Amino acid sequence: MFSKACEYGIRATLYIAEQSINSRRVNIKEIAKAIDSPEAFTAKIMQQLVKNHIVNSLKGPSGGFEMPNSGFNNIKLYQIVEAIDGDAIYKGCGLGLKECNEEHPCPVHFKFLSIREDLRKMLETTSVSELAHDLKKGIAFLKQ
Repeated sequence: MFSKACEYGIRATLYIAEQSINSRRVNIKEIAKAIDSPEAFTAKIMQQLVKNHIVNSLKGPSGGFEMPNSGFNNIKLYQIVEAIDGDAIYKGCGLGLKECNEEHPCPVHFKFLSIREDLRKMLETTSVSELAHDLKKGIAFLKQ
């Protein structure tokens, strides 16, 4: 459903949030390893997340990426998805067809509407903080 970049973006944000709970900044190399992503690709994703004010970036020897504690309560998953993939997940065809709409639907168009709406609700109501705390407690995982 999400692009690979978006999957990595969500995982990176959650990893940074989990580390930020302990007031710890992380660098690109550490993020890439933690989310099992190529380092150069991770760096491009991180640029988008910083540009969209999802994570903070600090330069220098004690720099790295972090999320302020007040920030993760306010960041919802939909913000990460929109920063990386835009709103295509809500508008694109479920089968990937270029021409799919109410007047000219694909075979799954109307069945996919409710799935899309449920996904939108989940993304809009799930905070990064909630998921980062699940990671910290060990009841959710970023790697297998």
